[in-house]
Amino acid sequence: MSAKKLLSAFFFTVSFLVLQATANAQDKTVTGKVTDSKDGTPVVGASVQAKGTRTGTTTRTDGTFSLTFPSGVTTLIISSIGYETKEVSVAGINTIDVSFVPTSGANLNEVVVTGYGTARRRDLTGAVASVKEKDFNKGVYTSPDQLIQGKVSGVQMINNSGAPGGGSTVKIRGNATVTGSGQPLYVVDGVPLDGRSPRPSVGDLGFGGGNPSSNPLNFLNPSDIASIDILKDASATAIYGSRAAYGVVLITTKKGRAGETRVDFNTSIGFSSIMKRIEVLNASQFRQALAYYGVNANNDKGADVDALDAILQTGLVQNYNVGISGGSEFGRFRLSLGALNQEGIVQKTGIKKFSANFNANLKFLQSKRLGLDINIIPSQYTENIAPISNDAGAGGSLIGMALQWNPTQALKVGDSIVNIGGNSIFNPLGISKAIDDEAKVTTILASIAPSYKLTNWLEYKFLFSINYATGTRRTSRNQNINLNNTGAGAPYTGVGFAAIGTNELITSQFTHTLSADKKISPNLNLNAVIGYEYMKFINKGSRMSGNGPAGGFGQYGLDYTDYIQYSEASSRVISSYNDPTTELQSYFARAVLNYKDKILVTGTFRADGSTKFGKNNKYGYFPSFAAAWNITREDFFKVDFINSLKIRAGWGKTGNQEFPAGSAQARYSFGSNGSLGQVNNPNPDLKWQSDRQFNIGFDAVVLKEKISVTVDYFNKLTTDLLYPTFPIQPAPPGSVVTWKNLPGEISNTGVEAAVNASIVSNKDFGWDLGVNATFIKNNVSGLPAPISTGALHGQGITGSTVEVIQNGLPINAFFARHFEGLDKSTGIGVYTDEGNTRFYAGSPNPKTLLGISTTVRYKALNLIINMNGAFGQKIYNNTLNNVINVGDIKGGRNIALSVYQSPVKEAFGNAVRSSDRFIEDGSYLKMANMTLSYGFGNVGKIFRGVNLFVTGQNLFVITKFSGFDPEVNVDKSVNSVPSVGIEYIPYPSARTITFGLNFSL
Repeated sequence: MSAKKLLSAFFFTVSFLVLQATANAQDKTVTGKVTDSKDGTPVVGASVQAKGTRTGTTTRTDGTFSLTFPSGVTTLIISSIGYETKEVSVAGINTIDVSFVPTSGANLNEVVVTGYGTARRRDLTGAVASVKEKDFNKGVYTSPDQLIQGKVSGVQMINNSGAPGGGSTVKIRGNATVTGSGQPLYVVDGVPLDGRSPRPSVGDLGFGGGNPSSNPLNFLNPSDIASIDILKDASATAIYGSRAAYGVVLITTKKGRAGETRVDFNTSIGFSSIMKRIEVLNASQFRQALAYYGVNANNDKGADVDALDAILQTGLVQNYNVGISGGSEFGRFRLSLGALNQEGIVQKTGIKKFSANFNANLKFLQSKRLGLDINIIPSQYTENIAPISNDAGAGGSLIGMALQWNPTQALKVGDSIVNIGGNSIFNPLGISKAIDDEAKVTTILASIAPSYKLTNWLEYKFLFSINYATGTRRTSRNQNINLNNTGAGAPYTGVGFAAIGTNELITSQFTHTLSADKKISPNLNLNAVIGYEYMKFINKGSRMSGNGPAGGFGQYGLDYTDYIQYSEASSRVISSYNDPTTELQSYFARAVLNYKDKILVTGTFRADGSTKFGKNNKYGYFPSFAAAWNITREDFFKVDFINSLKIRAGWGKTGNQEFPAGSAQARYSFGSNGSLGQVNNPNPDLKWQSDRQFNIGFDAVVLKEKISVTVDYFNKLTTDLLYPTFPIQPAPPGSVVTWKNLPGEISNTGVEAAVNASIVSNKDFGWDLGVNATFIKNNVSGLPAPISTGALHGQGITGSTVEVIQNGLPINAFFARHFEGLDKSTGIGVYTDEGNTRFYAGSPNPKTLLGISTTVRYKALNLIINMNGAFGQKIYNNTLNNVINVGDIKGGRNIALSVYQSPVKEAFGNAVRSSDRFIEDGSYLKMANMTLSYGFGNVGKIFRGVNLFVTGQNLFVITKFSGFDPEVNVDKSVNSVPSVGIEYIPYPSARTITFGLNFSL
């Protein structure tokens, strides 16, 4: 390079630096803090804008901010939803403190997601509940539905088992499920989910083939969730049409905010142990029981062990999350990463999850009319699964083996496991060591949504999404376990077993919407949306399994699934499936008329066409209508202590298409050796299951906005029930099911109420209390015949059922023999009509749901308590009936303490029978979570909003139920008809204590 060019480059660089320095000299930096004027708490996410410029930022988690802007600007505009906007002079100063005054009816200005749009809470006409991040349940959770347990009236959320990542049951406004899961539709950032988990099943390992399900929401990181909105009545859910019969849950993830880039970090570490035990005999009691029952003394093996303790552990829980966000008025972004490692309380169980979330909201053109939203959620988690089954027989599964184990018989000597057992009596510790079962699920949920604002009041938006999920599961049983009933050509003893399963779920979506928000006249506003949507669902998978060859798989240092081809050829089973592709085409519209914020009228209509249904009923039509009256906006209303009062009423219809794809067609499956078999008969008239619902309620805010009250009455009627009818026996060979719409009806009526109160609110002390309750009644009518479900398992009763869907009773009513007691002279059970007649024995559906939340704050110290409960329901204790009954001790197995302590000595000759003897009161009140935290504020110049906390989950439960946990729902379905409220040797619930730290940079 020549000297002239070097000199030019030098002067250019110096000039640039001088100009930059001059520019910087003309800038000014102001720091400050924004707090709530009522109690001095930080206002997070408030907008701070330099007046007359595009320069701005948002407040951090501790309410602080720092903003650099041209020195000529002398005013900052500070605003946030629910507060009065302030203009603050910064002339001649560099530090400010702003005390924000909440606006009148601030909670009514809260934005709520409503489906294909948003609305102010004051503008809602339907029954919609919203739970924000600050109100979520505290603790470590694997899926977002656990965040709202006990938080919303009308919503019952049950963890089906205590396994990390285990499935849950969510019911909105009662139970109306004859087939399918009855779960609500979940929508994540505008993308409706499939609702199924891609985790494969691997069949029977010799201890029952029905493992508890996995939660399909596990791929989401609860730390990424900003809010969860629940659409409860048909006027709110009808916009989702045929998939909204059981309610809609809208999940919104966190988004970036305009302002300086910020980093949020939170971490926690904790320990889990069993919450509640089932009481069985210890070694001393067992020895006494041997003499009491006159059992052979050889059953006293001389040891003293606790088999349940032997397979349990203290589970370590680690959770790490980091989020980076920022942007400007032309683009906002957020990127988060999460890692969860949760060991289960049962050995060799747990979940490891890695997740990410990236979203961007971009604006283009000077007018910012062109927008682009991008959302990507990749996730992968690995589950380690114990051999705990829903349908194990006499041999039981892992928990049953531990409860039955003779407490005087050693489990191991030194480090060596002994007394392995075989056939139907196994050492539970040996089984735990011998079974390896791992499932890996990988998911990506991605969407892109360009939009263009045609005018100031009209906007077009297109959304394309893809939800791809794949699951792989590898399971093996060590060859040192002898089973005589596994695989083709059994028995195969001492050879081992291996299975590999894969599943793939793909959902794609195209949605076009045109939204309008226009003031038609000075007093009348129209908010409307019309749209078209197309969705396609693909589900396919495969499985292969085999027993080891003669002599077994051997000891090569590999898992048997790594060389499954080494298996015995005659024992191999290979299967695969590809469900008929389901397509859903929809047209929808919604219009909201708002007259002077006094009268609101909403009308919704959706037409859904699905390939699932018969050719004569491809389309279903789902209308709804609702209206609301803000009485406090009327001039005549002059009640000082009532700040706001709105009355709402609505009616609507929704549908359900939750049944197997291809059920309206003649469907076939491929068998081995070139065989082909029919799965179901065609039905060209098969149509949507329909839910009609009307709702009337009111929302009130009173006493200077210290108390808010919401009360709703609902009446929901489910008709055209989808059901697989089976051929009347005896039937010709090859007869298969036909899916039909039954003529029966299921009604759910009730009242739900929620009260939230700010009892004390000042700078140093605050106390908030929230209570919600639901009172519900369920009834079945019009069925042509009763439907049985609720299968029982265990020696002596496998194949029997204990629940019925029958006219005049609640759905899933317990229907059993009536146990009158034990005959004092013989110890034999006495039953009404000698047990030949079955009677209604109670309902597994709760009559009352309760949620209690309270927050107590003293300066920087916070205590948050969340409790939930259900009352009036019954639980069938299949464990007590068949796993730890009196007959077991005769064979050297353990029994329940309650059986031994019975005032009447039960005879061995008392046959094992299902009856209401084992139906228990399932009511409970649980301390779900409690958090004590201390906010240190800013530490140095780097760490902001530092907060330390300790959280306890499942601290205690108040109940009369003798099982592990009354919050249980083991899957005991029959012919696709689900069960409710049956307990059978489930994975126990855990009590967890975690310690954590949050801060921002």
